[in-house]
Amino acid sequence: MNAGPKSAPGPLAGLRVLDLTRVLAGPFCTMILGDMGADVVKVEQPVRGDDTRSWGPPFQGPESAYFLAVNRNKRGITLNLKEARGQEILRQLIRKSDVVIENFKPGTLEAWGCGREFMEKETPRVVHCTISGYGSVGPKGALPGYDFLLQAESGLMSITGEQSGDPMKLGVAIVDLCTGLYASIAILGAIQARNSGLPGQHVEVSLYATSIALLANVASNVLITGKPAGRYGNGHPNIVPYRTFKCRQSDIALAVGNDMQFAVFAAAVGHPEWSSDPRFTRNCDRVENRAVLEGMIEATFGSRSADEWSEVLLAAGVPCSRINTVQQALADPQTAATGMLIDIQHATAGIFRSLGIPMSFSDTPLSVRYPPPALGEHTDSVLTELLGFQADDIKKLRDAAVV
Repeated sequence: MNAGPKSAPGPLAGLRVLDLTRVLAGPFCTMILGDMGADVVKVEQPVRGDDTRSWGPPFQGPESAYFLAVNRNKRGITLNLKEARGQEILRQLIRKSDVVIENFKPGTLEAWGCGREFMEKETPRVVHCTISGYGSVGPKGALPGYDFLLQAESGLMSITGEQSGDPMKLGVAIVDLCTGLYASIAILGAIQARNSGLPGQHVEVSLYATSIALLANVASNVLITGKPAGRYGNGHPNIVPYRTFKCRQSDIALAVGNDMQFAVFAAAVGHPEWSSDPRFTRNCDRVENRAVLEGMIEATFGSRSADEWSEVLLAAGVPCSRINTVQQALADPQTAATGMLIDIQHATAGIFRSLGIPMSFSDTPLSVRYPPPALGEHTDSVLTELLGFQADDIKKLRDAAVV
């Protein structure tokens, strides 16, 4: 798939989003909205731009792989928001937008004359989304947030890793990414409320609240029992067998979700007696006798390779998978079949391969209309199209380092 502004519009076509965010959670959110057809205008500081532009190697030409990953389907402008003229242009852009999303420190928009009072008085239909580290309330409300630290602080790291090993973070910035997902959901909810006749409203998401929400069933276990959450490595606190097992040459991931599946699994691996053993008949029994059963399974799996066991188990309808590297996952035919690999033409990076869009719509197809913008690539066209600036006006702003 090659990017191009003439590609089909998506379900959010006609919605304009002013993206004042940087790094990951905010840009990921606005990329999702852009993928669905919203006109996203990304504002960056002149010269330096988004922090992630320099986060490398690797780079594709002058562009960092990190920045390219989460900034497609946006038009990019530069604007010096420390300058009064830059702040006035920002207010004009807000007036032309449906959604404003930012992750500034508390009080920053107010200092620029774009705070809640301005929004409610001059742009009552604008949905304003704030992404922060800890939210606007509580003893940590004003602190900045970082994915790694929130994985540690929330308890996520304490339940990740081997039981006898150290706490471990996930290999991607899961708190940032899920905060971006929550932000996009919150914005769409506020847009729906606005479509129902209500004014635009302020929605807020935080890395802290997201990290706590991600505890999900583990938090429920703790809240109901009062017992500490354990660390099970690749195992599951509530389901057995549900983990990785060593085979003759490599490992396999096994996911037996109910008692009927366990009986099928036991028969498939040549031990039908396991399902009638009172220690293993019910899932609650298997959880209580986890170590015994898992040892028996590991001993059985050692007789064949992971690929051989996968063939046997999948033929019997038992959920399992080989453990792929990232390279293997990207090369899997299923990845290509689902459209999750695309080629994008970029002004300075040339053609680069990227992840695709993990959503599809039957009647309003999604597309990559714009590659991630070069720094300030669309400044002139956006100021001309949205605000009516003339070439001379833009030249004066550029000479004064406002854009």
